[in-house]
Amino acid sequence: MGVGGKTGDETTAEAEENEPMTSPFQPGQVPGATPAGATGGRRGAPGLPTPPKGWPVGSYPTYAEAQRAVDYLSEQQFPVQQVTIVGVDLMQVERVTGRLTWPKVLGGGVLSGAWLGLFIGLVLGFFSPNPWSALITGLVAGVFFGLITSAVPYAMARGTRDFSSTMQLVAGRYDVLCDPQNAEKARDLLARLAI
Repeated sequence: MGVGGKTGDETTAEAEENEPMTSPFQPGQVPGATPAGATGGRRGAPGLPTPPKGWPVGSYPTYAEAQRAVDYLSEQQFPVQQVTIVGVDLMQVERVTGRLTWPKVLGGGVLSGAWLGLFIGLVLGFFSPNPWSALITGLVAGVFFGLITSAVPYAMARGTRDFSSTMQLVAGRYDVLCDPQNAEKARDLLARLAI
């Protein structure tokens, strides 16, 4: 028997309950925050959107020109990890690629379904005693699935969207930003590129 008529296990459990909880974090550390220096002190945690930092060293009408400027800085042995290309005045552009008709919709559904069915049939064919029947079954099922998944949405649209298109996010201009400690050097180098 332990102290006060308690067993050793009861005494240990009671002592554990009364101990203050400890944290795996260092004092002052915020859970989920990236420690300073882990990302170079410049950029936020990967995957989280952060506003760009730095001074503008060049502005270009196209992304290709901004990319060319950064390539030039790299060729001049400039520390390009301090450079950011920022698209300004963003706009969503929808480029119409053609008119949709029932034959085009159904044909596209058949083709995409056939590819999916062919893939599934090949995979099932590896485990089937008769691989050719698995391949043909997968192909037929894929064509049927493709027809349904393309015809139903087109029929439900009822002529409100009889065209195909692609969407792009485009900027009105592209600014090249640089960390303040090397911004003047970058600006001087890019001025030579323009000459």
